[in-house]
Amino acid sequence: MNGARRARLEALAGPVSRETFEALEYFEAQFRRWAARINLAAPSTLPQVWERHILDSAQLIGLAPRASRWLDLGSGGGFPGAVIAILVRDRAGTSIDLVESNAKKSAFLRTVLGELRAPARIHTARIEGFQGRPDGYDVVTARALAPLPLLLALSSRWLTAGAFGLFHKGRDFQREVAESVNVWRFDLVEHRSAVDLEGVILQISGLQRRTPDAV
Repeated sequence: MNGARRARLEALAGPVSRETFEALEYFEAQFRRWAARINLAAPSTLPQVWERHILDSAQLIGLAPRASRWLDLGSGGGFPGAVIAILVRDRAGTSIDLVESNAKKSAFLRTVLGELRAPARIHTARIEGFQGRPDGYDVVTARALAPLPLLLALSSRWLTAGAFGLFHKGRDFQREVAESVNVWRFDLVEHRSAVDLEGVILQISGLQRRTPDAV
């Protein structure tokens, strides 16, 4: 089973050391343990943590293999931010900031990622109050956080400064994109999810707010 798990992971994220694979399995075990006490994810998804959450998060590494400065918004139980932190921990100079307003979820992330010595900084804050430098990141990620128009507003300070976004979306993504172009200009690449048959990952770059006379 472990061999098949690792092969599937590497098909999405590239080569993974034995230590990193074991770190992800440790994270999975701790996630299940903490989820019994605090709400880290929808209970219906807990039996499929590896496939539904960990692999779904890991595929982002394959979409940004050269990124070294990551920012994850609304990290929740750690998807995708914690998974990215573990996968990049052997890459010199690579780090990720995770922003999560819920103190209990932040405590979980801080504890487990600290135990794994992952290159992650946990910020217990609302996104609007987070003071990360506008030019401080290569990639901004978010999963199940907000409809795209709101998500672009929340991440605009980084996307307008040169970062690009990798945002998980579901079957209604085209409606969200259509609503977003009334307010924003951006370049869009749609990556079909390799894990969720109905999901996509929207790669958004070149974000600019439309002026009123350009709508």
